[in-house]
Amino acid sequence: MFSKACEYGIRACIYIAGKSLGNERTFLNDIAAEIDSPAAFTSKILQTLSKAGIITSLRGQRGGFMMNPAQIEDRNVADIVKAIDGDSIFTSCGLGLKHCSPAQPCPVHDKFNDIRYNLKQVLDNTKIKELALGLKDGQTYLKRPVNIHQ
Repeated sequence: MFSKACEYGIRACIYIAGKSLGNERTFLNDIAAEIDSPAAFTSKILQTLSKAGIITSLRGQRGGFMMNPAQIEDRNVADIVKAIDGDSIFTSCGLGLKHCSPAQPCPVHDKFNDIRYNLKQVLDNTKIKELALGLKDGQTYLKRPVNIHQ
């Protein structure tokens, strides 16, 4: 559903927010390791998120990545998706047709309208803070914990 970059971006924001809730900054290599993403690819994603104002990049010896309280409170998953993948997931044709509209619908047009609307509602109403708190409390995880039986 999302691009790989977007999936990593969502994971990175959750991780950074969790660290920021504890007043900690985190660094590129730590983020890349935590989200199982190559460092160079993670760097590009973090740059995009920083330019969009979703995370804060701090340069220098005491640099790293963080989210301030307003970023953690106000940002939602839809913001991350829009910054990385754009809004096509909310607007494009379910079959990838270039000319799909209510006047000339594709075979799945009406069904996908409902799916797009519901997805947008979920992503708009899912705050980064909510996801970071679940991670911080150990209720959720970004990587499979070691020694977990299937």
